[in-house]
Amino acid sequence: MAKHVLVTGGAGYIGSHACKALRAAGYVPVTYDSFVTGWRDAVKFGPLEEGELADRARLDEVFAKWKPVAVMHFAALSLVGESMKDPGKYWRANVLSSLTLIEAAAAAGCLDFVFSSTCATYGDQDGVVLDETTRQMPINAYGGSKRAIEDILRDFGNSHGLRSVIFRYFNVAGCDPEAEVGEFHRPETHLIPLMLDAIDGRRPALTVFGSDYATPDGTCIRDYVHVSDLVDAHVLGLKWLEEGKPSEVFCLGTGKGFSVREVIAQSRAVTNRDVPIIEGDRRPGDAAVLVSGSTKAVNTLGWTPKRADLTTMIADAWRWHQSGHYEK
Repeated sequence: MAKHVLVTGGAGYIGSHACKALRAAGYVPVTYDSFVTGWRDAVKFGPLEEGELADRARLDEVFAKWKPVAVMHFAALSLVGESMKDPGKYWRANVLSSLTLIEAAAAAGCLDFVFSSTCATYGDQDGVVLDETTRQMPINAYGGSKRAIEDILRDFGNSHGLRSVIFRYFNVAGCDPEAEVGEFHRPETHLIPLMLDAIDGRRPALTVFGSDYATPDGTCIRDYVHVSDLVDAHVLGLKWLEEGKPSEVFCLGTGKGFSVREVIAQSRAVTNRDVPIIEGDRRPGDAAVLVSGSTKAVNTLGWTPKRADLTTMIADAWRWHQSGHYEK
């Protein structure tokens, strides 16, 4: 009998890669997406159900139709700068919609829940390799909204027996090595695709937001995780719950970071092209250094990142970037 997994945001960047990984692992991913930011062309690995997360009646229909064994929840607004300017939008879209989803899952008896959280829940804690025990002190509404969803999952675990695996991570990079799906946002905000756009002339230049941070070259340092490695961890998290194991939180990272300028330098090595650059001001809500470890995920889940080097991430993104674009 097919095991259906409801994947919210399955038409987006990470969600579409997760659907491919789920299918490869023997599941049937059911994409639930409103297409505010997702792409119909990215839904390739299982059925599609269109709807809003805030629409409880629609969610109830989908749970009744597919009877999923689990939820994998990616759908969210995720722009730090926007969350600083319009926090209410983030609390409504992320927290209230997630609460509706969690209530619908609990009512349907779907009590295994894998949640895509963020290390932004930790705030700006420079000089620390963040792990599952680090105190959460978000400095923007994006991180705050994700932390609130984690709290909701904990409370529903206590009240309804819902079990969750929560993954916290920073910058996701790279694309499917086979280029079936990839990273494509409108507007684009992520460093590597912006950089590749600038390299091939799709935008005039890459803006470097802030060059006066307390880092060796003055630019922000971030931990990058390949999207294929990331979704492999999510599948392991699903299997963890299927085996009846308790709720857990895992950080996913390399334990080291790369500055914006280091990423730019590596792109030259991969593409053999220069990156046109504009020096810009800092963005509100950006921390200087954000790095996360993954010792617990490696030791407990058996997660083994296979594409963890920056060269591979950029090369996979470049392969997709040269041919991969979606239409609504």
